[in-house]
Amino acid sequence: MDSSVLSDDSDYDIVSPDNSIADLRAAVPEPPPSEAARETFNTARLSAQEIQSFVGLSVSVSQAKTTKRIYVDGIFDPFSVRHALQLRQAKLSFPSVWLVVGVFSNDACDRLGNPSVLPEVERCEILRHCRWVDEVVAGAPCTLDPEFLVRHKIDYVAIEAGATVDPSYDKLRLKGYDELKKNAMVILTRRTTGVVSAPPRTPVPSEPETLAEDSPAHIDIYGLGY
Repeated sequence: MDSSVLSDDSDYDIVSPDNSIADLRAAVPEPPPSEAARETFNTARLSAQEIQSFVGLSVSVSQAKTTKRIYVDGIFDPFSVRHALQLRQAKLSFPSVWLVVGVFSNDACDRLGNPSVLPEVERCEILRHCRWVDEVVAGAPCTLDPEFLVRHKIDYVAIEAGATVDPSYDKLRLKGYDELKKNAMVILTRRTTGVVSAPPRTPVPSEPETLAEDSPAHIDIYGLGY
């Protein structure tokens, strides 16, 4: 898949830093979390003000009235409540945010030692339908470099608190984050607790499996046997 941004230029012009609007959150209606969600997930109950106060601990918010282009990257397979709540924090990290999400290719996932189950195009499409996401970048690099950030006009990269000391993170990926921290381009999001671990994943086969002898002889338009 081409690594170009999955949104057209007209969308970008509306919310570019040079044409900021008062508050992008007004265009993203959010139903209130259920009481069960508030009790289960620590980050579900965070208000925008609480999120911005936390971000203010790591970066200056003196220019918070301008639209900030915030970047988050990952595999997003499977897309979980932990991902959704991190994206929410990133979107609400400043009063006006254009959230860019980078999705690693299947080959990159393999190099990171975490093979994806879903193909890249499907993971991108899932994110495109997330209420918090404004722009999706397919084939995102595992290690962020200045050229990528300049090309996509990124102001800050949102990283989950504790990620840079997590031994499960790839060292090359962390190297890119460390360089960003030196340049004060990192904002932190709180890690979501209460998430049930996903079961072991099995990559989707590249070729359709042959039906077993005892499989239904007929398949209807919905993929159900009869």
